[in-house]
Amino acid sequence: MTTIYNFSAGPAVLPKEVLQQAAAEMLDWHGSGMSVMEMSHRGKEFMSIIEAAERDLRDLLAVPDNYRILFMQGGAIAENAIIPMNLLGRKPQPATADYINSGSWSAKSIKEAKKYCNVNVAASSEASHFSALPARDVWRLSEHAAYVHICSNETIDGVEYQFVPDVAAATGDAPLVADMSSNILSRVIDVSKYGVIYGGAQKNIGPAGLTIVIVREDLIGHALPFCPSAFDWRLVADNHSMYNTPPTYAIYIAGLVFQWLKRQGGVAAIEQRNIAKAKLLYGALDGSSFYSNKIARDCRSRMNIPFSLREDALNAAFLAGAQECGLLQLKGHKSVGGMRASIYNAMPIEGVQALVAYMKQFESQHSQ
Repeated sequence: MTTIYNFSAGPAVLPKEVLQQAAAEMLDWHGSGMSVMEMSHRGKEFMSIIEAAERDLRDLLAVPDNYRILFMQGGAIAENAIIPMNLLGRKPQPATADYINSGSWSAKSIKEAKKYCNVNVAASSEASHFSALPARDVWRLSEHAAYVHICSNETIDGVEYQFVPDVAAATGDAPLVADMSSNILSRVIDVSKYGVIYGGAQKNIGPAGLTIVIVREDLIGHALPFCPSAFDWRLVADNHSMYNTPPTYAIYIAGLVFQWLKRQGGVAAIEQRNIAKAKLLYGALDGSSFYSNKIARDCRSRMNIPFSLREDALNAAFLAGAQECGLLQLKGHKSVGGMRASIYNAMPIEGVQALVAYMKQFESQHSQ
């Protein structure tokens, strides 16, 4: 039987061990006689699940004590509205927020934020078709911004911050807010350098439906009056993510992923694997005139690697052949075309090796 490797950008591949454990516990979680899907979110069984998940995530990212971890819903798209509604109240109205436009997802964040505040696009790489990140020295930050927003990894465009931008010197008390939907837990980060970290779970954490928010305590409690109650970080934090029914099964799977990550050696160990996988695939691209990757080398994503074939007319044949080899979901996003390999934490290096081998085979067959 052909081994299947799923390169989907999200919802994405999950660790096989996690899926096997979830299958074994599907009908009866730890002798409770219930599936996790059937449990009361306030019962002792599920409370033990969510408490363990929060504890393990805090350990994995070394989250400081003065930060709260919130389990929410709506994905990063919802947080694009939830963030301004919770942070703008720290400033006199109408407030301004600074955004860095580095690709498709930060552009969506900007569009949504404009409904709630003045948005200063402090820097943009649109002119380069998002093939690089705007250099920090060209950012034009506002003096009294409510916050500065970045997308740390652009899933569609394939750029990733390899540094933490320092914004405090230019803005004073404006916290750095980062959408880390597609690279959270893939690399070691210093949480204390951010005011807010958020992301949808469906890349490196678990199934779609869960949103993780890590927020510094002093940034909680400033929601605008029209902020929906379920999205008010103060209410969510005070109720330990139980103000409304949380996405219980998604939290359960996330907890299993956190335990799996710990067994792998934690975030530092998984980062080294991710570096090796990305190096292997970029090496194949750089060593070929048949394939190309347009992203500047100093900001290439380790998670999402877009690439093009020499001739677009070969795209369909490439994808069909990949499918036959068990290499799935390699078609690039419709807005950029070409191919895209998403190699999140759960993608084993064997999957990248299989892709590189197929790419070389395809090139030899079509390079005449």
